[in-house]
Amino acid sequence: MASNKNALIRYKTIDQCLRNTMRKWTLDDLIEACSDALYEYEGKDVYVSKRTVQLDIQMMRSDKLGYNAPIEVYNRKYYRYAEDGYSIMNIPVTENDVKIMNDAIQVLRQFKDFSLFKEMDGVLQRLEDSVYSSQKDKKAIIHLDKNEQLKGLHFIDPLYSAIQHKNVIKVTYQSFKARNAADMIIHPQLIKEYNNRWFLLACVKGKYITLALDRMHAIETMLEVTYIDYEIDGDKFYKDVVGATVPNSRPQRVQFWIEKQHAPYVITKPFHKSQRLIEHTEDGVIFNIFVKINFELERMLLGYGDSIEIIKPERLRKQIQYKLQNAQNRYKAIDD
Repeated sequence: MASNKNALIRYKTIDQCLRNTMRKWTLDDLIEACSDALYEYEGKDVYVSKRTVQLDIQMMRSDKLGYNAPIEVYNRKYYRYAEDGYSIMNIPVTENDVKIMNDAIQVLRQFKDFSLFKEMDGVLQRLEDSVYSSQKDKKAIIHLDKNEQLKGLHFIDPLYSAIQHKNVIKVTYQSFKARNAADMIIHPQLIKEYNNRWFLLACVKGKYITLALDRMHAIETMLEVTYIDYEIDGDKFYKDVVGATVPNSRPQRVQFWIEKQHAPYVITKPFHKSQRLIEHTEDGVIFNIFVKINFELERMLLGYGDSIEIIKPERLRKQIQYKLQNAQNRYKAIDD
């Protein structure tokens, strides 16, 4: 049991003792009560020192947890609440508390349509009823972008379960390039979200593949196949890329110039966590990022149109130049 959970049990136990005014409570009595309560939860003896309970009382008296408990010592021996009927369980919710909880609930409500959050619906409803019923008519202040028409979201639950229970699955999948869907046996490792689209990182014959959930047709659990867990740390696996695709290549330095009027946006919202400002020029700013070059990076760079220029590496510069030239040719064809 975590130490902070033990502390909460002790606070609650001390509170119950001090509310019982039919008995006089010494420090030793409170220690014994806390030990008994922890034994009840743990099923084994838990040592509670005199110093621990003294610190608990000090914490309950303070404003750190918002208790400000009026605990006093009388006859130099006994502990009690100076206010009749006081309990740490009866602390009123302030207007600021309601505002904070209201904002948090509104954020959670943005995710209610995902299958993993369906069980939260009842919890959120109870919170609304008991915490901020007086504010029900207030509109949400925070709005998160989501695509109601996005396909494949119903696969999140079975994929999550397969990873959690370490099950191999058969996926019927059709990429944008394929004419027909095909089955593949995969070892699911991680679910990834990027740019409001969901992906599955999986392994096939020791190689990593990334599958878009909106291209999946069906999923079937293969209990007869032994699962291989590659113990992937998402933060480490995706640290050198923009997006969800991790190419089998080494990261390299990408240097680019951004037009002066757009530079503040790139400074405040970096392309990648490795981004560094290199130089201020007369008409813009030069940046560096250290990443693996993938499709998502190219799309992001192309999104800045004529406000960006790729300086290095030469291969990426030519690739972007080639795509921009193709776009220009299409507009020429329309004009002609």
